[in-house]
Amino acid sequence: MSLIHIAWRNFCHRALSSFLTTFSLALGVGLVVLVLSIYGVISEAFTRNASVGYNLVVGPKGSPLQLTLNSVFYLSQPIENLPYTEYMEFLPKDERASMVSRFGGDPKLAERDGRYAPYIAGGFAIPLALGDYFGEFRVVGTTPEFFTKLKHGPNVDEDFTFSQGRAFSNFSPENSYFEAVVGARVAKEMNVVLGEKFYPTHGDPSGHGHALGFTIVGILDPTGTPNDRAAFVNLEGFYLMDGHAKPIERDPEEDREDVLDEAVDAEESNEEQPETESESDAPTTGSIVPEITESNGVRLVQTESNTSDSVSDSTNGTSEGQSSDQEFRLISIPEREVTSILIRNGNIMFAPGMQNAINEGIRAQAAAPIGEINKLMNLIVGPLLTALLAITGITCAVAAVGILVSIYNSMNDRRRDIAIMRALGARRTTVTSIIIFESFQVALIGTIAGWLLAHTAIVLYSGKIEEQTGVQVGFFTTSNYEILVLPLVLGLALIAALLPAWAAYRTDVGSNLSA
Repeated sequence: MSLIHIAWRNFCHRALSSFLTTFSLALGVGLVVLVLSIYGVISEAFTRNASVGYNLVVGPKGSPLQLTLNSVFYLSQPIENLPYTEYMEFLPKDERASMVSRFGGDPKLAERDGRYAPYIAGGFAIPLALGDYFGEFRVVGTTPEFFTKLKHGPNVDEDFTFSQGRAFSNFSPENSYFEAVVGARVAKEMNVVLGEKFYPTHGDPSGHGHALGFTIVGILDPTGTPNDRAAFVNLEGFYLMDGHAKPIERDPEEDREDVLDEAVDAEESNEEQPETESESDAPTTGSIVPEITESNGVRLVQTESNTSDSVSDSTNGTSEGQSSDQEFRLISIPEREVTSILIRNGNIMFAPGMQNAINEGIRAQAAAPIGEINKLMNLIVGPLLTALLAITGITCAVAAVGILVSIYNSMNDRRRDIAIMRALGARRTTVTSIIIFESFQVALIGTIAGWLLAHTAIVLYSGKIEEQTGVQVGFFTTSNYEILVLPLVLGLALIAALLPAWAAYRTDVGSNLSA
């Protein structure tokens, strides 16, 4: 009969004691494996989500980590905002000229390339504007290029796809500037469908609701990134909401001239007499009703095509599409701000130079998301992992002490058995080896059982883990450190077996046989 077989029979002979000792060890090992697995999931989620097709995030001066958490993961509050002209510094001359022509602004902006445009050549710069919420989820103002130029997936090579609908456009006749795309998790938890309109709240989830709503034209497929829990809206519509246009301080001299001009116009209009009352009261077709309101730099203009009942049904849809563009005046460049800018250099070798150039300025900073997340893991998550491992390590040590106590207490009942084995010719080393094998058996069974328990729990919650982090886990998904668990537990078992083995080694044959 082999020594291992003898050790196994001793294990089975003390079934209850052996089971409780093994179970306590399995719980300790299971906790260790769970902690290591959770750390692996967190590390992979942060590292993978830190790169979705861009290599730098540009924002106001402040904490680079806060900028990364806010712009990449939508977790932190924005630091401040950057002027829109800072975003234009990443654009070539023709795009800058187009913006000045469309929005209005200093003509000098259209006369040169952006300061950082040469670094971007072949890449892209995508603006983000944050500050509103849809329920508990962030509302992100951006451009349609967000869905065409950014990538996701393990290799950052997968395009954004839609389970329903499409990406929003800069302007549509049906919805004007107010189109939105929601992430998969937003659509599920907020229970919204295609074509539904939602009204963002300002500042926080419980803030006041905006009067202007966005129509959902697309629902993203799950991506496993923070974009699953964001609602994306057209940047132009975002600016048109109340409180989103930057107030512009006007020159007092200009205000004085405007007042004088208005007084002169009013005096001239009073001097003019209408030919007939009907001509003065009835507006002509296509004229603008002189009822104009302004709110935060957004001018709302009502045309007769919106109010007249004489418009035929056959042209009603066309007139609505035409008037949608006339209802809102896009705010000017000085009134615009961005929270951050996602940057992809055409040549990645230009990234360090551009980052240094931006950081040397007085207004903006550039952060590398992957580098900031690595700092986060090292500064916060790493020490937290160490503390959790220390706690679970203590649990395993307590389980090892349980092995020691269990085997040592059984030595009083086994002294006569050991004496008989010695009398039959067994050496001291043979008896000692049997005790060590018993301890190893408890350790091996406990380690395997603990690993199985931990990974079973992971599989049971795999759906929730994937939904929250985007990381797919399976039964055999392991972390890099799990392979060290078995040698560690076996080492503890060996240490725990030394005292009982020494007691067996010193067992006196004569006194125990005669007892």
